[in-house]
Amino acid sequence: MAAQSLKKYRRITVKIGSALLVDRTAGLKRDWLASLADDISVLAENGAEILVVSSGAIALGRTILGLGKRALKLEESQAAAAVGQIALAGAWSDALGKGGLKSGQILLTLGDTEERRRYLNARATISTLLKMKAVPVINENDTVATSEIRYGDNDRLAARVATMMGADLLVLLSDIDGLYTAPPARDQHARFVAVVDRITPDIEAMAGAAASEFSRGGMRTKLDAGKIATAAGTAMIITSGTRLSPLLAIERGERATFFRPSANPVKGYKTWIAGQLEPAGRLTVDAGAIGALLSGKSLLPAGVKLVSGNFSRGDTVAILSPEGREIARGLVAYDAADAVRIAGLKTAEIETVLGYEARSAMIHRDDLVVSHSSDQVRASDQVRASDQVRASDQVGAGDQVQAGDQLTSEG
Repeated sequence: MAAQSLKKYRRITVKIGSALLVDRTAGLKRDWLASLADDISVLAENGAEILVVSSGAIALGRTILGLGKRALKLEESQAAAAVGQIALAGAWSDALGKGGLKSGQILLTLGDTEERRRYLNARATISTLLKMKAVPVINENDTVATSEIRYGDNDRLAARVATMMGADLLVLLSDIDGLYTAPPARDQHARFVAVVDRITPDIEAMAGAAASEFSRGGMRTKLDAGKIATAAGTAMIITSGTRLSPLLAIERGERATFFRPSANPVKGYKTWIAGQLEPAGRLTVDAGAIGALLSGKSLLPAGVKLVSGNFSRGDTVAILSPEGREIARGLVAYDAADAVRIAGLKTAEIETVLGYEARSAMIHRDDLVVSHSSDQVRASDQVRASDQVRASDQVGAGDQVQAGDQLTSEG
């Protein structure tokens, strides 16, 4: 990892897990936080912009309130977060301030990155903090988040923040020093993986579960984060945060796993689509549709074989192969009820079924992101030339989805 110097990156998102920041009995690990703040100060002096995604509000709050290790009820977790957020923000402000850095707290809920307008607003706020030379310290707003409306872990939140802000590196500080071929605590023969070129199903099979009661995530969520980040052109590093000065430890060549960014990353508007954490529904398509998608075409109703989920027009849905593998994501042009009615129909048949002139595409190519390149689709999924969707069925310029139609949240 010595060759992967942090000095070459201009915007870095650093994610810190709860167990690194908070001791289950003593509370905040101030010496460790001070060493990390020093690392951030060094990187900032070298011209890098640093964003921090910091877990720890609930863990810190429960130690302050004396709640122990027992499982907390939802309202107890939210109360602990309310107490912990104040203490955590103050600790970050003090630690970064000693290095001459200003900081600002950003608390996000799932809708702040999943809904387009709120996503743009959050991005503008964080961008302004960076322009003002302040370090954004970001966390999920655990005081109001519930299991139905939360990120589930700060690894994925960090990936969403990194891609939203165009960071060129995401560093996940963890209680493990990188990816192994199997969870090393359970398999003494597990081998360390220094570099990951692409997160394939074989790589995902190496993942384990969370390592402490403070953690919601594990290696699986880190790989989920890696898929979001690398698809948008952001490199990722997983390394141990248990040592002091964990960022400068990367510079010293300490063990870490480096995930290469995609050579063909999605950009701009499509970054938001690709990074959606939970699709509102799923469309299972046939081999012909897969071939059309891989060649850059829109998804037509004719290729849709199964519709699932209760989604509205403008929601993000996942597109699945017949085997259930995710091929792409996109903003659907129909409500679920209408999508069910027109699935499998040719373009000319849609108006008769729906009773009005409708869009030709179930998902227009401008609102669609293919998540697997053609070399990742098995040969059995490839389409013979005779199976390709006819050119007359493809969507022309006149079928472009208007900006006002793309998101139900924007009218």
